[in-house]
Amino acid sequence: MSEFVIKLESAFGEKILGKKEFRGEHTVLVELSALHDVMVHCKEQLGFDFLVDICSVDHDSVHPRFEMVYEIASVDDSQHLRVKAPVAEDENVQSVVDVWKTADWHEREVYDMMGIKFTDHPNLKRILMWEGYPYHPLRKEFPLAGKPTEMPDVAFTGVAPMEGGPFVTSSCATDAVTGEPRAKGES
Repeated sequence: MSEFVIKLESAFGEKILGKKEFRGEHTVLVELSALHDVMVHCKEQLGFDFLVDICSVDHDSVHPRFEMVYEIASVDDSQHLRVKAPVAEDENVQSVVDVWKTADWHEREVYDMMGIKFTDHPNLKRILMWEGYPYHPLRKEFPLAGKPTEMPDVAFTGVAPMEGGPFVTSSCATDAVTGEPRAKGES
């Protein structure tokens, strides 16, 4: 087992529900109640300063139904860790936006596609489906062909749906790099 997994076990004891190594990749299963503290510890004490991804798994008929999966690494790519936590259908997950800003969009996508809610998220609203859409398309019970739903009349309003949205681009860019879309205020 890697040094950082041993340090996590030492710091969190029984809150670590399991650990696994497969082909050099390390995975730690933690209690949901300890997830946020584990993430803070990983960043501040163990040097995992890069949140690669957040996703979730729907185990459907198993309890707890969901599992949160966090992929974290160091910026120099010298270490990588997968942290998982089981989540019941009626449980919320503590947001890690305060640890990594990029978690904002990842958590919104998990909320939108799976219906898992995040406590203390600064702007938890749908990111891919429209507000008011009654389903979560990545849940196991959602049919592959989709469901008929009343689509809001966005396509015919005359205003682009992303107008005033979170990304901006320059129409008078002199090269491809300056013309790339980027987050407002972070160019």
